Amino acid sequence: MWWGGRGHSFNIAPQKDNPELGLSAPKSIQGSGMPEPRRNQLGSCLTSGCLSGEQILAWAPGIRKGLEPELPGTLICTNLRVTFQPCGWQRSQDTPLSSEYDFALVNIGQIEAVSGLSRVQLLRPGSLLKFIPEEILIHGRDFRLLRVGFEAGGLKPQAFQVTMAIVKAKAQSSQGQQYAGIILSKAGQSSASRNPPIPLLETSEDWETERKKQGARDWRVSTVNERFDLATSLSRYFWVPKRTLDSEVRRTFGHFHQSRGPRLSWHHPAGSDLLRSGGFCTASDPNKEDIRAVESMLQAGHSDVVLVDTMDELPSLADVQLAHSKLRTLCQPDSSAAEDKWLSVLEGTRWLDYIRSCLRKASDITVLVTSRVRSVVLQEHSDRDFNGLLSSLVQLLSAPEARTLLGFQSLVQREWVAAGHPFLTRFGETTASEEVCTSLPTFQFPSSQAPVFLLFLDCVWQLLQQFPAEFEFSEFFLLALHDSVRVPDTLTFLRDTPWERGKQSGQSNSYTKVYTPGYCQLPAGDSINPQLSVWNWSLRYSNEQRLQFHNPGYDPESCPDSWLPRQQSSFTVPGPPSSVWLFSRGALTPLNQLCPWRDSSSMLAISSRWFPRPAISSESMADQEWGLPSHWGACPLPAGLLLPRCLGPQIKLWKRCYLRGRPEIQMGLLAPTISGLQDELAHLQELLRKWTPRINNS
Repeated sequence: MWWGGRGHSFNIAPQKDNPELGLSAPKSIQGSGMPEPRRNQLGSCLTSGCLSGEQILAWAPGIRKGLEPELPGTLICTNLRVTFQPCGWQRSQDTPLSSEYDFALVNIGQIEAVSGLSRVQLLRPGSLLKFIPEEILIHGRDFRLLRVGFEAGGLKPQAFQVTMAIVKAKAQSSQGQQYAGIILSKAGQSSASRNPPIPLLETSEDWETERKKQGARDWRVSTVNERFDLATSLSRYFWVPKRTLDSEVRRTFGHFHQSRGPRLSWHHPAGSDLLRSGGFCTASDPNKEDIRAVESMLQAGHSDVVLVDTMDELPSLADVQLAHSKLRTLCQPDSSAAEDKWLSVLEGTRWLDYIRSCLRKASDITVLVTSRVRSVVLQEHSDRDFNGLLSSLVQLLSAPEARTLLGFQSLVQREWVAAGHPFLTRFGETTASEEVCTSLPTFQFPSSQAPVFLLFLDCVWQLLQQFPAEFEFSEFFLLALHDSVRVPDTLTFLRDTPWERGKQSGQSNSYTKVYTPGYCQLPAGDSINPQLSVWNWSLRYSNEQRLQFHNPGYDPESCPDSWLPRQQSSFTVPGPPSSVWLFSRGALTPLNQLCPWRDSSSMLAISSRWFPRPAISSESMADQEWGLPSHWGACPLPAGLLLPRCLGPQIKLWKRCYLRGRPEIQMGLLAPTISGLQDELAHLQELLRKWTPRINNS
């Protein structure tokens, strides 16, 4: 497993008949060597290590396998999670949720029961276990594996009961049940519910502070969506040009898909602006004043405007979902792929190809943003998936402050959470036959499901491997964020829109919701504490674990206070007035106008001369310094800019994440602590001592 830990415990209650789950209590455990269980003390406060409404359904003593050394303890199934409690482990008051031992029911992807060497049963909803299991394997959707062997003798009924309890509890959770919520006692308010270290961007003051931090003097905070009556998928506040009135914003946004009009995503210190917007609603009929307002917002005060076709050369949502499912199947310990074919099967998943595509396109956009003062507009039909991915990567490549721990958390909060990425829909349940269907090339997942955010985190991990001294956060922080999307204890990743989060927290009870097709209705019955955020890491991670979030190889000098002058002469060479370009397929194409309604022509149907991509192995405009119009002049790229390598083996598999179910591979992946490195060194020296005689004799 990832981290070791000691310090929390459940007090196990005697198992009772549970008619709802169809379970019956096992025989007495007296004489089994287990201590007589005490009364269940699950409470309603985090400080006692409990969750509100949590009930223990079944438990059984066992040994957690796949670890060195194996851990004896107790496997516990509740109505919210499955947890393995090692002997002597007690649940901390400050860390009520365990990042290492807890499996949320919604995180469970597959359950297998094993008896002997040949009897294996895959347990689906409604399955009846056909034998007393000797082992149970729980495969997490986050690539973790919980493998527990049960003791023989009089405890066999408990092994059967806890296995069936997990299957039935999982089936109930797939019907929309989440954690009932976390209620904090007064004793826990100071630690678990303290304000997160980053602004959640739920107030206009937060947005104004962030605007000043970026130095976006020509922008202002708009309150036109304060009551969510413009768009429920947008945040209550966002940035628009200073001279644009809110009445113009309202009219202009109506000409974009789901009213997601052009908004500032990031202001480059040298003067460029990175915007994001939804696709044009070509069926709308704007008047001349609306067209002028749309063009003004897209230009954002710049003479040069580049519209970026976001989805060009990037995978579809269905492609991402299929690739991720194939990757999870391949990385399971019992994968059928032969060792000599494993790498070719990995390439066949296309997951690494999609990472290359995202990094290549982000590099090209970064050059567009940094090589001259201009407006660069990311345009995606929904503006809720790859716009956030590319915008985030561009900022990581361009701005050293985004590579700090707090800066990266702020980036995710702004570009993903506040911008309305549909986390709940994208991480929706998959079918029980998913693992079988992924081997069929014609199989299609629902288009609404796709782990785009996890694809982004993998892209960030690739950057961390290529530029290890440029990032303050470590691989383990990315791993914690990766796992957090499967732990439904906060509103951060548990809703699709800012409106849903505001509705749940009581902030928008008096607001009017506009109908937008495709939105999930707010689940009823949830009582999740609105004050908790995923950034409250103390809920699931101990102090020792949180120290590992910091990259020991980080060079603070790579993030100076003033890393780039506010103005550079080479960045301000004026071009022809109102130069409009389309960036697609790695090439810049001149456009006659910004809006598709002029002359009744579609934006992408405008006839123009395409610039072919040169046949150079770097495959990136950023590497070639190619494709910029001549009147833009020679613009040297600034210091501090990261341009990743995207060829072949330069894109690697994130082994510590995807191969967590194979602990033998984890050894040698560079432990995060000095003691861990010493253990790995001792292990390698021992292997060398054992193998040296064999090599010499051969």
